[in-house]
Amino acid sequence: MLDRWTMPLTQGPLQPVARLLARWHIRPDQVTCTAFAVGMLAVPLLAWQAYWAALAVILLNRLGDGLDGALARHCGQENDAGGFLDIGLDFVFYAAVVLGFVLADSDANAVAGAFLLFAFVGTGTSFLAFAIMASRHGLERPHFQRKSFYYLHGLTEGTETVLALVAFCVWPGLFPWLATLFGAACLLTTATRLWGGYRTLAGLVTSPDPEAGEG
Repeated sequence: MLDRWTMPLTQGPLQPVARLLARWHIRPDQVTCTAFAVGMLAVPLLAWQAYWAALAVILLNRLGDGLDGALARHCGQENDAGGFLDIGLDFVFYAAVVLGFVLADSDANAVAGAFLLFAFVGTGTSFLAFAIMASRHGLERPHFQRKSFYYLHGLTEGTETVLALVAFCVWPGLFPWLATLFGAACLLTTATRLWGGYRTLAGLVTSPDPEAGEG
């Protein structure tokens, strides 16, 4: 919902950093893996209830997530392998942060955390399943040309997820409520993606060929 506005705003500031990393011969995949490793530190930090430190590594992870793409475009190294690695580690990272909050206070956070992980499965699978079909049919990415995978619109995308993770860290006592609300939004996203994706693909299958019968 918000990515279409936030992405153009973040690309400009990342370009000087990408050029600097290119001069140091750092590869995009190295940035991806380093950002993931830094982000995974959020799990023990959250378990120890060091919420502000966890927020810092979460934000560093998201910075790296934007920087690897900027570096790949600057160096002309955009490829499917890098895109696959990036999105795969993103989903693992999101789930790991939720796990960290469950470890921080299992009595209060376990049910809401399990519900949010359940919702993440829906958004992740509907996203990736449609990306496979979109690639098979040669569908373009009209609104997210800088993404490696086709994005079928939903209520919760990258920006909304980052804002939710930040809110969890700033107000950890409200995690059960915040996680439940965000999980509900994720389920709504899953439902709209499944419906929209099905309609889109069904239309591709059933639409008549305008040139059929000619000749």
